[in-house]
Amino acid sequence: MNGLSQVVGPAVARAPLGATASLIIILLSAVLFTIGWRLAAGGRFPAHRLVQTVAACLNAVVVLAWMIRSFVLYVAPEIPARLDQTSYAVATVHAVVGAIGFVLGVFVVLRANRLVPRALAFKNYKPFMRASYALYMLGTLTGVILYVVAYVG
Repeated sequence: MNGLSQVVGPAVARAPLGATASLIIILLSAVLFTIGWRLAAGGRFPAHRLVQTVAACLNAVVVLAWMIRSFVLYVAPEIPARLDQTSYAVATVHAVVGAIGFVLGVFVVLRANRLVPRALAFKNYKPFMRASYALYMLGTLTGVILYVVAYVG
C-alpha cells in the first residue's frame, strides 16, 4: 500500500485526482447551498444570495472543468450499449439530473443577481429555488453513488 492509500484508503487512491477533487468540491457546494437555504429561511437575503452565488460558481467550475468532459469521453460513447451496467446507468442518471439542476440553478443565481433580461425574469423565486436545490441535492447524491460504484465498490 502506498502512502496515499494509507491516508485515504485504497479506493480513493485508485480514483483519478480530478474525480476525488470534484467530489470534495461538490460536497462543499452542497454544504454551502444548505447554509444559504437556512440564511433565506432566517430572512437574511443578502447573505443568502452571496452564499448561493459562491456555491453555484464552485459547482459550475467542477461541472465545466471535469464532469462534462468525463461524461463525453467515457460514458456517452457507451450509451445505450452499457446502460445495463450499474456505473453507466448511475452516470447517465447523474448527468441528466445534474444537467437540469445546473441549468436551473445557474439561471436562478443569474436572476437573483439581476443578470438576465427582464423578459426572462420571474417574480416568485421560491418554486424555482426549491426545485433547483432539490435537483442539486439529488445530483449530489447520485454523484456520491457514482463515485462509490466506480471507485469504492
